[in-house]
Amino acid sequence: MVHYSLENKVAAVTGTTRGIGKAVALAFAEAGADLALIQRSSNDETKREIEQLDVTCEIFHCDLSDMEQVRAVIPEINEKMGSVDILVNNAGIQKRHPAVEFPESDWDQVLDINLKAVWILCQEAGKVMLNNNYGKIINIASLVSFQGGITVPAYTSAKGAVGQLTKALANEWSSKGINVNAIVPGYIDTEMNTSLINDPTRSRQILERIPAGRWGEPNDFKGPALFLATDASNYVHGHLLAVDGGWLGR
Repeated sequence: MVHYSLENKVAAVTGTTRGIGKAVALAFAEAGADLALIQRSSNDETKREIEQLDVTCEIFHCDLSDMEQVRAVIPEINEKMGSVDILVNNAGIQKRHPAVEFPESDWDQVLDINLKAVWILCQEAGKVMLNNNYGKIINIASLVSFQGGITVPAYTSAKGAVGQLTKALANEWSSKGINVNAIVPGYIDTEMNTSLINDPTRSRQILERIPAGRWGEPNDFKGPALFLATDASNYVHGHLLAVDGGWLGR
């Protein structure tokens, strides 16, 4: 029997105040998980919605550009909530500049938040999960894990590395009860893509290439994330699951 329940599990998710992170956190709560929301903001809207589902939910404040805070947050969750069974590395930032003009400060910020913080969170969660002989890590990659993108060299570099990090950790931890996989979002109607959505020419070009005929929505990630977080995916390791409306197949 396939089990999609997350009862008695603790899920830590980054970037939960909106978009994909919020949708995934709600999906886990609907499946019975207790939630640790890792966020910089004090916005408690997601927490209040989750608590209506009769599960425990706590906010853990963490600035993902501060590696001391990043290093400390998983041990804090483990101590306060008793475990870290699931980790979703969702939060990220985007900076756009032509390559020859790309500021080093923006490069460093994008790589720190989108890659280094992901690595540290995986490493700290791995310590807990290896001790428990169980865990599910879901990294959020990107279409630019496979493609080059335009005017996003730092983001492309970080997300390409996230895909490879996912495979590297799966190689080490698969035999120890830990599944490490990634979800690859296509073009999704979120704040990060506002500039593309508001550009009539670029938006039309993107939409014309998506076989599904629409931009993705955060709720499109509930099912894929739940699959990778539950026992339904126990034999899935090191996989990058595209949720892109068919973009990569075009």
